Amino acid sequence: MHVKQLDWLNRMQIQLPNEVNFIITTLETAGHEAYAVGGCVRDSIMGRIPNDWDITTSAEPEEVKALFRRTIDTGLQHGTVTVMIDKVGYEVTTYRIDGDYEDSRHPKEVTFTKSLEEDLKRRDFTVNAMAYNDRVGLVDIFGGIEDMQKGIIRCVGNAIERFTEDALRIMRAVRFSAQFGYVIEEETKNAISVLAPNLKNISAERIQVELVKLLVSDHPDYLRVAYETGITKQFMPEFDLCMETEQNNPHHCYSVGEHTLHSLGFVPADKVLRLTMLFHDIAKPLCKKVHEDGYDHFYGHPEKSAEISIQVLRRLKFDNDTIKKTAQLVKYHDWAMPYPLDVSEKTVRKSIARIGEDAFPEMFLVNYADIMAQSDTFKDKKLKKNEYLKTVYEGILERKECLSLKDLAVTGSDLIEAGMSPGRQIGEVLKRMLEDVIEFPAHNNKEYLLKNMQKYFD
Repeated sequence: MHVKQLDWLNRMQIQLPNEVNFIITTLETAGHEAYAVGGCVRDSIMGRIPNDWDITTSAEPEEVKALFRRTIDTGLQHGTVTVMIDKVGYEVTTYRIDGDYEDSRHPKEVTFTKSLEEDLKRRDFTVNAMAYNDRVGLVDIFGGIEDMQKGIIRCVGNAIERFTEDALRIMRAVRFSAQFGYVIEEETKNAISVLAPNLKNISAERIQVELVKLLVSDHPDYLRVAYETGITKQFMPEFDLCMETEQNNPHHCYSVGEHTLHSLGFVPADKVLRLTMLFHDIAKPLCKKVHEDGYDHFYGHPEKSAEISIQVLRRLKFDNDTIKKTAQLVKYHDWAMPYPLDVSEKTVRKSIARIGEDAFPEMFLVNYADIMAQSDTFKDKKLKKNEYLKTVYEGILERKECLSLKDLAVTGSDLIEAGMSPGRQIGEVLKRMLEDVIEFPAHNNKEYLLKNMQKYFD
């Protein structure tokens, strides 16, 4: 086995936690090999803080269990034991060789081995196929360091074999490239294009996780690679249609899909905001009409995009809260479009009440991202309006003006005390009172509302 070791300066970049060192030392003292392996090694070299630490060892599961006071049988058939130290779990997995994969995801059987090289050979990408301990240093058999220096995502060994074994690796390749700003090596990329249809064998939940990680990365626009290699066609063909839809309109300089990709980077790396930008124009291909002025128009696309966002997010098994928040932002992402620069405070109050107090602050972020991914023709004017509307909104908040029933000066109990009978009519009266105070904030006064209660009846 050829072992590349970093010099002492580079080795200092990998600081094993005391607990990981304890597990490795305990295994080595008992006559076994043991290393930190995979993503934790990669992240340490990059100067990133690992989310967790995985350990690989020549010891078999029962031998691992015998050495530690508290363990959990995480997956004994695949060689994995979780060692618990101070209520934190560390997965320790025996060196193994995977058998045939029969579901594009899991090996039918595994064989334990005493060879670290054989264990590393079965891993997905070179940057994830490195191992480390303080005694030996870095074990880099497949050129992970060289690929990191070049900024490359490359499969270990034969790319077709690696993706045939586990189709989720297809999504992971693009996700890693987006997280690290790396390019996908040509042979690896070609294999993705060939085997992308195998993603249909992967659960929606797994695809969802990889999609979100890609979207909240530093390079969400790398979703373009997922389109180019046929990945998105497998689970989100609606996006492919956007990539193929041009926008002949002075407001735009990109296709619908390219506009979407550019907009992603202009909102914070928040799941709902990035999903909002992904879906905000998703219905434009269906709404496209060539107007008599010769330009493309997309009337009604926000509402239709919200509907499609719900369909796709449900298909990918997102939680109801994420679906609701995303669809709300998508539906109203163009809320300020019809208004002049000097839009009234009353109009903004009505918009807040319609869109919702929780969602409304994020509208300025969505609007900014949308504008920044458009043509320069009207960009300055649109950005100026967005800032003006934000100033108006902040003024409304400072004055604590009523925007919802919870801020109304009267309640249903007040109306009953004033002589109304309990029932549906109370809700209707409160609704009309809210409409009045949104129009005229000074009316949000208990004495005024009760004194003029009769005007809020049919």
